[in-house]
Order: sequence, then C-alpha cells, then structure tokens
Amino acid sequence: MSALIEVRDLGKRFGNVIALQGISTSVRSGEVTCVLGDNGAGKSTLIKILAGSHPHGEGTLLIDDQERRLSSPREALDAGIATVYQDLAVVPLMPVWRNFFLGSEVTRGRGPLRRLDVARMKETTRTELAAMGIDLRDVDQPIGTLSGGERQCVAIARAVHFGARVLILDEPTAALGVKQSGVVLKYIAKARDRGLGVVFITHNPHHAHPVGDRFVLLRRGRSLGDFAKKDLPMDELVSMMAGGAELESLAHELERTMGTDSSVVSELRADLQ
Repeated sequence: MSALIEVRDLGKRFGNVIALQGISTSVRSGEVTCVLGDNGAGKSTLIKILAGSHPHGEGTLLIDDQERRLSSPREALDAGIATVYQDLAVVPLMPVWRNFFLGSEVTRGRGPLRRLDVARMKETTRTELAAMGIDLRDVDQPIGTLSGGERQCVAIARAVHFGARVLILDEPTAALGVKQSGVVLKYIAKARDRGLGVVFITHNPHHAHPVGDRFVLLRRGRSLGDFAKKDLPMDELVSMMAGGAELESLAHELERTMGTDSSVVSELRADLQ
C-alpha cells in the first residue's frame, strides 16, 4: 500500500537556525503516525510544512507518490490534508452546528432568496458526530459549553466530513485531564478505523503508544528514528523520550549531592529501570 504522505530527508532553516534536518517517515491510510518530542524539538515546524504554512527547504515531500511543494494551507486542504490545532479556531458562543460548518455553510435558494439551510446543517452535524461515536445532548448548545475533549472530537469529526484523508492533530491532549485525554484517543482510533491517515503530534509517550502504529522521535530538529510499533516497546519509547543517557548522568549527580538514600534519586532510578 502506497503512502498518502511520505517525507524523505526533510529539512527547514530559518536563516542560520536549523529547525528541521533529515526527517523521514510516511503516513498511510488506516494508520496513526505519532511524532514525539519535547518543546523545541521541531514538531511545530513539521506540522506547518505538512499543513502548507511553510514550504520545506530541503528533502522531498511526496503526496500520493507525487513530489509536491505546498505553498498554502488551502493547497494542503485540496490535497486532503486537514490540521486541527490546539486552539481549535472555534467561536465559543456559537452553537456546535454553526462551528461544524464555519466557513463552509450550506445554503438553499438563489439570489435574494438564498439563505442558510439550518435544518440540513443540524442534521448533518448530528449524523457525522454519531458516526464518530460522539453523542451530544444538543447541537444547538454553544460549543464553549463542551469540555476540551468534546471540542477536540467535534473538530476531528468536522475534518472527516469535509473530506480529509490525512488528519494532523497538534497536541490534542496537552491541556486535558486523564479522562478527557482518553476520550480524544478513542476518537483518534475511530478516525484511523475509518481509513484516515492520522499524524498525532504529542510529547506524551503514554498517550502515543496505545494508538500509534509508527513513531517518529524528534530532538532539537533531528530525527532519533522512525519505528514501527512492534519494534518499539513502551519502556523503550519512554526511555528515548526522556533521554536515558541524560537521566543516568543526572542520577549520578544527584547521588553525589543528595546521597543514595534520597527519595528523588530512588524515583529517578526506578524510571531508568
């Protein structure tokens, strides 16, 4: 099966600053590709390249096996690549159905008789949310009354409805509690099961591993590798994310200053096991 998106040795510079270098991975239909890294690792730059906000400077970007150079978010959308950012770009006081169709409203009639087809938009919103397993009490309620996890799920359902083949999710669980994070992860799995290729950007390996099929680890703009799930157990993923060598050095330093009986040292040693 060919990849929906493939990047080979992708790179981006801002003046003399290397934001990304040598990034290679693929996004396939019915798979979740997780991009992990701490702040400053290059995740945001990679998102912006795939979303069409920044053209890449080095390497190759392939969409449906055709080499492309995206110059705008509209061009990415036309290629079936939808990005859901952390802030979601919703209008809190507007009802759910208005936010679902924001900028793509359905109308009926012509000329001076043209008007919004409210009934159709409400019914479509209910149907699409139900297809994703989202059971809202009322699509007329302001979207600002929904929880953070529910708003993320509405944004995912919206992208699916408007024809996304690739769904890029920018840290969707970053500001959520445990329960709401679980809700979002469930809908990420549902999007995958509907045949979408999902790019899940996160800094949390405990959120990535349960739903991920491939893992790309970034550190300071460079790739630590592109791994299939079967090749990267959870404990190894956590160790690579945390930086095993750095943690070991920190543990030795703390032992010298705090002693081996310190609870902090003990907990750090436990994380390294």
